[in-house]
Amino acid sequence: MNEMKQAPSMHQKIFELGFPMETTSLYLLCCGLADAGSTLSIKNLLNVWNASPEALEAGLRELESHGIVVKIISDGEKHQIYKLSDIENWK
Repeated sequence: MNEMKQAPSMHQKIFELGFPMETTSLYLLCCGLADAGSTLSIKNLLNVWNASPEALEAGLRELESHGIVVKIISDGEKHQIYKLSDIENWK
């Protein structure tokens, strides 16, 4: 549990979806940031991401297309901010 007494955001279902390793890793990074109370922004993700920025963007697109993350802010300048979706919204 985090400081706000919320359950961890990671769902085991991610391992059943057959995503490439980088996409699954990105999901886990998103969960870690969310559990720490950090914003799921491109900037924050790039600080912990060890593959290319293009791989990060591809992973985010894949997670977004399955309803796992939702883009909540985008200024068109790669300053997107995301949030994790509830498992009930996953496709």
